[in-house]
Amino acid sequence: MKTCGLFVLPLVILLTSCGGGGYEGYMTRSYTIRGVRYHPLSVEQALHYKERGIASWYDESSFLGLKRGNTSLGEKVMPWDVSGAHKTLPLPSRVKVTNLKNGKTLKLRLNDRGPFIPGRIIDLTPRAARKLGFEEQGLTDVEVEVISVGDGSYRRKAKRGFSLWPF
Repeated sequence: MKTCGLFVLPLVILLTSCGGGGYEGYMTRSYTIRGVRYHPLSVEQALHYKERGIASWYDESSFLGLKRGNTSLGEKVMPWDVSGAHKTLPLPSRVKVTNLKNGKTLKLRLNDRGPFIPGRIIDLTPRAARKLGFEEQGLTDVEVEVISVGDGSYRRKAKRGFSLWPF
Protein backbone atom coordinates (compact mmCIF):
# COMPACT_ATOMS: atom_id res chain seq x y z
CA MET A 1 0.00 0.00 0.00
CA LYS A 2 2.85 2.42 0.72
CA THR A 3 4.21 2.11 -2.83
CA CYS A 4 0.82 3.14 -4.22
CA GLY A 5 1.28 6.52 -2.50
CA LEU A 6 4.57 7.01 -4.34
CA PHE A 7 2.64 6.97 -7.63
CA VAL A 8 -0.48 8.82 -6.49
CA LEU A 9 1.26 11.78 -4.82
CA PRO A 10 3.15 12.95 -7.96
CA LEU A 11 -0.06 12.62 -9.97
CA VAL A 12 -1.98 14.78 -7.48
CA ILE A 13 0.80 17.40 -7.50
CA LEU A 14 0.86 17.41 -11.32
CA LEU A 15 -2.90 17.82 -11.62
CA THR A 16 -3.10 20.62 -9.05
CA SER A 17 -0.23 22.55 -10.66
CA CYS A 18 -1.76 22.71 -14.14
CA GLY A 19 -3.47 26.06 -13.63
CA GLY A 20 -7.16 26.46 -14.18
CA GLY A 21 -8.18 28.36 -11.11
CA GLY A 22 -7.65 29.44 -7.61
CA TYR A 23 -6.35 33.00 -7.99
CA GLU A 24 -7.55 35.04 -5.02
CA GLY A 25 -9.30 38.22 -6.12
CA TYR A 26 -8.91 40.10 -9.39
CA MET A 27 -5.75 41.38 -11.08
CA THR A 28 -6.69 44.92 -12.12
CA ARG A 29 -3.56 46.93 -11.32
CA SER A 30 -2.00 49.10 -14.03
CA TYR A 31 1.25 47.95 -15.61
CA THR A 32 3.81 49.09 -18.19
CA ILE A 33 5.16 47.07 -21.13
CA ARG A 34 7.71 48.54 -23.56
CA GLY A 35 6.98 52.05 -22.33
CA VAL A 36 3.20 51.77 -22.76
CA ARG A 37 1.02 52.06 -19.64
CA TYR A 38 -2.04 49.77 -19.54
CA HIS A 39 -5.02 50.36 -17.24
CA PRO A 40 -7.21 47.24 -16.84
CA LEU A 41 -10.96 47.63 -16.68
CA SER A 42 -12.77 47.46 -13.35
CA VAL A 43 -14.71 44.28 -12.64
CA GLU A 44 -17.99 46.16 -13.28
CA GLN A 45 -16.76 47.49 -16.64
CA ALA A 46 -15.48 44.05 -17.66
CA LEU A 47 -18.84 42.40 -16.98
CA HIS A 48 -20.23 44.40 -19.95
CA TYR A 49 -17.21 43.90 -22.27
CA LYS A 50 -17.76 42.77 -25.85
CA GLU A 51 -15.32 43.61 -28.66
CA ARG A 52 -14.39 42.57 -32.18
CA GLY A 53 -10.83 42.53 -33.42
CA ILE A 54 -7.86 40.36 -34.35
CA ALA A 55 -6.80 37.28 -32.40
CA SER A 56 -3.39 35.66 -32.53
CA TRP A 57 -1.87 32.70 -30.72
CA TYR A 58 1.27 32.33 -28.64
CA ASP A 59 3.13 29.42 -27.10
CA GLU A 60 4.73 29.88 -23.68
CA SER A 61 5.49 26.17 -23.26
CA SER A 62 8.32 24.45 -25.07
CA PHE A 63 9.76 20.99 -25.62
CA LEU A 64 6.45 19.20 -25.08
CA GLY A 65 5.77 21.19 -21.93
CA LEU A 66 8.91 20.13 -20.07
CA LYS A 67 10.09 23.74 -19.89
CA ARG A 68 6.95 25.63 -18.95
CA GLY A 69 6.30 29.32 -18.92
CA ASN A 70 4.33 31.22 -16.31
CA THR A 71 1.30 33.42 -16.90
CA SER A 72 0.74 36.84 -15.35
CA LEU A 73 -1.18 35.04 -12.58
CA GLY A 74 1.88 32.84 -11.92
CA GLU A 75 0.24 29.72 -13.34
CA LYS A 76 2.15 27.16 -15.38
CA VAL A 77 1.44 26.97 -19.12
CA MET A 78 1.07 23.51 -20.60
CA PRO A 79 0.70 22.60 -24.31
CA TRP A 80 -2.81 21.24 -23.75
CA ASP A 81 -4.11 24.39 -22.01
CA VAL A 82 -7.05 26.26 -23.51
CA SER A 83 -6.50 29.78 -22.21
CA GLY A 84 -5.57 33.24 -23.34
CA ALA A 85 -4.15 36.68 -22.73
CA HIS A 86 -5.77 40.12 -22.78
CA LYS A 87 -4.28 43.56 -22.14
CA THR A 88 -7.07 45.16 -20.12
CA LEU A 89 -9.60 42.63 -18.83
CA PRO A 90 -9.26 41.73 -15.13
CA LEU A 91 -7.48 38.44 -14.56
CA PRO A 92 -8.78 35.82 -14.27
CA SER A 93 -11.77 36.18 -16.59
CA ARG A 94 -13.77 33.67 -18.61
CA VAL A 95 -14.65 34.73 -22.13
CA LYS A 96 -16.48 33.40 -25.15
CA VAL A 97 -14.38 33.80 -28.30
CA THR A 98 -16.06 33.50 -31.70
CA ASN A 99 -14.02 33.11 -34.87
CA LEU A 100 -15.91 35.43 -37.24
CA LYS A 101 -14.44 33.72 -40.33
CA ASN A 102 -15.82 30.24 -39.61
CA GLY A 103 -18.38 30.70 -36.78
CA LYS A 104 -16.57 28.43 -34.31
CA THR A 105 -16.84 29.45 -30.65
CA LEU A 106 -14.87 28.55 -27.55
CA LYS A 107 -15.15 29.42 -23.88
CA LEU A 108 -11.79 29.88 -22.19
CA ARG A 109 -10.08 31.40 -19.16
CA LEU A 110 -7.85 34.46 -19.46
CA ASN A 111 -4.86 34.20 -17.14
CA ASP A 112 -2.18 36.24 -18.90
CA ARG A 113 -1.43 39.70 -20.31
CA GLY A 114 -1.01 40.49 -23.99
CA PRO A 115 -0.93 40.64 -26.96
CA PHE A 116 1.42 43.60 -27.12
CA ILE A 117 1.31 43.95 -30.90
CA PRO A 118 -0.81 46.88 -32.15
CA GLY A 119 -4.20 45.92 -33.57
CA ARG A 120 -4.58 42.61 -31.74
CA ILE A 121 -7.12 42.21 -28.94
CA ILE A 122 -6.49 38.68 -27.64
CA ASP A 123 -3.76 36.03 -27.66
CA LEU A 124 -4.70 32.37 -27.34
CA THR A 125 -2.83 29.16 -26.62
CA PRO A 126 -2.11 26.90 -29.61
CA ARG A 127 -4.82 24.43 -28.57
CA ALA A 128 -7.41 27.22 -28.36
CA ALA A 129 -6.36 28.48 -31.81
CA ARG A 130 -6.66 24.93 -33.15
CA LYS A 131 -10.18 24.54 -31.68
CA LEU A 132 -11.20 27.86 -33.25
CA GLY A 133 -9.71 26.75 -36.59
CA PHE A 134 -7.01 29.37 -37.14
CA GLU A 135 -3.75 27.84 -35.89
CA GLU A 136 -2.39 27.49 -39.44
CA GLN A 137 -3.24 31.10 -40.39
CA GLY A 138 -1.89 32.57 -37.13
CA LEU A 139 -4.46 35.40 -37.04
CA THR A 140 -8.22 35.67 -37.38
CA ASP A 141 -11.09 38.08 -36.78
CA VAL A 142 -12.91 37.35 -33.53
CA GLU A 143 -15.54 38.60 -31.16
CA VAL A 144 -14.67 38.40 -27.47
CA GLU A 145 -17.42 38.54 -24.85
CA VAL A 146 -16.94 38.29 -21.08
CA ILE A 147 -18.81 35.46 -19.35
CA SER A 148 -17.46 36.02 -15.85
CA VAL A 149 -14.66 37.65 -13.88
CA GLY A 150 -12.77 35.92 -11.07
CA ASP A 151 -12.56 32.36 -9.78
CA GLY A 152 -14.30 30.56 -6.95
CA SER A 153 -15.93 32.80 -4.36
CA TYR A 154 -14.71 35.87 -6.30
CA ARG A 155 -16.50 34.84 -9.49
CA ARG A 156 -18.97 37.39 -10.85
CA LYS A 157 -21.08 36.50 -13.89
CA ALA A 158 -21.91 38.91 -16.68
CA LYS A 159 -25.57 39.86 -16.75
CA ARG A 160 -27.01 39.89 -20.21
CA GLY A 161 -30.52 39.94 -21.64
CA PHE A 162 -32.34 36.75 -22.58
CA SER A 163 -30.09 34.31 -24.37
CA LEU A 164 -30.34 30.75 -25.57
CA TRP A 165 -26.59 30.43 -25.00
CA PRO A 166 -26.00 28.78 -21.57
CA PHE A 167 -23.64 30.45 -19.10
